[in-house]
Amino acid sequence: MILQPNSGPLDGRHYLQSSPDTVLWGWLPNAVTSPVLAVERGDVVTIDTLSHEGVLPDFDYDPVGWFGRQGVAPADVLLDAAAVAKEVPFDVGRAGPHVITGPIQVKGARPGDLLKVEVVGLRMRVPYGVISNRHGLGALPDEYPERRPDGSRPKTVSVFCPVDERGAEPDGVIAFGSGARARFPLLPFLGVMGVAPATEEPVNSVPPGYHGGNIDVKWLGVGSTLYLPVQIDGAGFYAGDPHFAQGNGEVALTALEGSLRADLRFSVIPSDELRGGARLLSEPFAETDTHWIPIGLDVDLDEAMRNAVRHAIEFLWLHLGMERHLAYAYLSAAADFEVTQVVDQVKGVHCMIRKADFS
Repeated sequence: MILQPNSGPLDGRHYLQSSPDTVLWGWLPNAVTSPVLAVERGDVVTIDTLSHEGVLPDFDYDPVGWFGRQGVAPADVLLDAAAVAKEVPFDVGRAGPHVITGPIQVKGARPGDLLKVEVVGLRMRVPYGVISNRHGLGALPDEYPERRPDGSRPKTVSVFCPVDERGAEPDGVIAFGSGARARFPLLPFLGVMGVAPATEEPVNSVPPGYHGGNIDVKWLGVGSTLYLPVQIDGAGFYAGDPHFAQGNGEVALTALEGSLRADLRFSVIPSDELRGGARLLSEPFAETDTHWIPIGLDVDLDEAMRNAVRHAIEFLWLHLGMERHLAYAYLSAAADFEVTQVVDQVKGVHCMIRKADFS
């Protein structure tokens, strides 16, 4: 099924399209960005998100033409992707790549509160995605894209990746060699979820930070929860950078990028109900049914790791009552620290703490 705007299931109390009037391209909302939707605490919002792959200058701002060359019929290209590519200005060289939907005003959210974002549902809007490596970016910027026989190097290599939905669970498929296939499971999630920073300056969509944004934590699928420290009245929530699948590290630059329809529930935890240290109340934190996920961010990967360890220790001490030296020991023996991504200027490490370990 192709989930064009206003078609298919719309399960939330509110529905927010990704249209030229509701998106920012390459920039995050800030303190002076007007909200495109206002909701009550507890509301579920259905949000259409758009992948930037297929609409960027690399694709000549022509998703119908580029995807058509990959065998996609014009009717199976999203109408909102074509509209954004045609009508929304893109600041080449300054803006990030992401198409950001929002901001959403959550009534009653105030600075010092936490915005609780529950991922209720995620649906693929199209049965295909793209994985891209761009010159000077990725984990191996001086090695890939590879040079051609004449010594030149392409600026971008984009791999079209169809989704095979014939099995019990859909798979991503990469063809290689003489008829061989690599198949891998999908785990859709939104790479960008965040709140508006308390600044009037432009905020690039690429680096994540205390506001959340492009954190790219692959475990933020259906059933997960993200906690974000509110910076401005109303929070100014936004979403984008939808993924069908991502390996920890996201080494080539992008994951399997593909447009998603998300159902998100918004709640507010008031500041007077919070307990925790500065780190717990000023950095993004996530959880699933099975794990708590403290997050560490920094331009230096080693410091991002240290920040994730500090975040995890503080969580175990302040919320579970585990003495810090014992928390440090537990993390070393039982928790997994995973490199979230190394390609977004600010690098990420997240810690996977099993809830089952604590009675």
